[in-house]
Amino acid sequence: MTSQTRTAITTGDGVRIVYRFDGDENKPVLLLSNSIGTDLHMWDGQVSALTEHFRLLRYDARGHGASDVPSGPYSLDRLGRDVVELLDALGLQRVHVLGLSLGGIVAQWLGIHVPERVDRLVLSNTAAYLGPANQWDRPIAELLEAPDMQVTAERFLHNWFPARMLQGDDEVVEGFRRTLLATQREGVAGSWAAVRDYDLRRTATLIHNPTLVIAGEHDTVTSADHGKELAATVPGARFTVLPTVHMANVEGQAEFVDAVVAFLTEQS
Repeated sequence: MTSQTRTAITTGDGVRIVYRFDGDENKPVLLLSNSIGTDLHMWDGQVSALTEHFRLLRYDARGHGASDVPSGPYSLDRLGRDVVELLDALGLQRVHVLGLSLGGIVAQWLGIHVPERVDRLVLSNTAAYLGPANQWDRPIAELLEAPDMQVTAERFLHNWFPARMLQGDDEVVEGFRRTLLATQREGVAGSWAAVRDYDLRRTATLIHNPTLVIAGEHDTVTSADHGKELAATVPGARFTVLPTVHMANVEGQAEFVDAVVAFLTEQS
C-alpha cells in the first residue's frame, strides 16, 4: 500500500483545505466526508480495511482540523463546492463518496448538483432535512458566547456514542474528545448554520447515482426514520440499519465496513 501525507489546496474564496490520500494509486478513489466537530481522523479505524479495495481521499472540512476556519455562517453550497474544487485540483473526474452526518449532507449535495463527479454514494447517519431551522439559532449563539468547546464537546460525545463507550477511558472516545476540544468554535457554529439552512427533501429526488443509506438504530441525531425517509426519497436507494448510535463507522465498524465495501464493489 502507498500513502501520502497531508497537503492542501486553496479554494476560490481563499480557504485552505487540507487533505490526504491513503492506499494504492491504482485502486478506485473513495472520498470520505466527515461529521461536524471531527477531522479526517474520524475514519482512522476504517482505513486499513477500506484501503484493501480503494484509494482513500480524506479531507478536513472548512472550520475543522488543519483547514482554515473562516468566521461567519457556512452554506451547504459552499461546503459542496469545496469538495468539487478539491477534486478539480487533484484531477479526479469521478469518485465514490461516503459521507456521515454533515458529510452525508454534503454527499447528497454532490449527488444533486454534480452527479457526473460521483460514481456511487453512501449516505450514513444523515438526513435530507433537520429542521425546523430556528432550533439551531440558540445553540449557535450559546457556542459563540461560550469560553471554550467543553460543554459542546460533551454534548456531541453523548449524542455520538453509547453509554458503554462513554464509561471509563475509552481510547477511541478520548481521541474524538481531544479533536472536539481543539476545534475552533467558529468552525462548528459556521457548520451548524449550514445544517440550519439546508433542506433537501425535494431535491434529493434528483439523485440518480447508485445510493446506499445507512442509519443507526439508536441514533438520536439523525434517526433511523430520517434514514428511512431519505432512502425512500432517493430513487432506487438501498437502506440498512445498524445497531448503533450516531458514529456507526466507529461503534459498528465491522458491519459498517462490510456494508460499504459490498455496495461499492458490487458489479452493476
